[in-house]
Amino acid sequence: MKLAKAPPPVADINVTPMVDVMLVLLIIFMVITPMLSKGVSVDLVKTKNPIPMQAADKSDAIVVAVTRDGKTYLNTTQLPPDQLPPKVKDLLTNKLDKTVFVKADSRARYERVVDVVDNLRAAGVDQLGLLTEQVQEKKGGAGSTGTTAAAPSGQ
Repeated sequence: MKLAKAPPPVADINVTPMVDVMLVLLIIFMVITPMLSKGVSVDLVKTKNPIPMQAADKSDAIVVAVTRDGKTYLNTTQLPPDQLPPKVKDLLTNKLDKTVFVKADSRARYERVVDVVDNLRAAGVDQLGLLTEQVQEKKGGAGSTGTTAAAPSGQ
């Protein structure tokens, strides 16, 4: 009786499992990427000498945004500025760091930003951080934007 010989090894690479894994990763990134943006996106005011505030990037940071069209957002929830004090008080009750960060669009009306700051002061906020974007000047004269930073306000 003769023993059957094994077939010769296949030298081709099977890419099907690799393609399956890549498609799964692509779907995961497509689903998660929109969740990574924190709050509302605004075109921040550009400054030359900001003070970096890493606390604004924390997941539990309280961020109030004023958009170009004058809408006010507390983290991701849109509400009028006069409804900010009770909501902010609730968010600050059990926190050690009672800083609230304000980011305003560079084209937002100054009146809206002042209204938001006044309402935050009415809520008892003592530490207020105004988020800005750093401008780095080139030797040629034109400026380019750098990293996001913040400037503290009122203590």
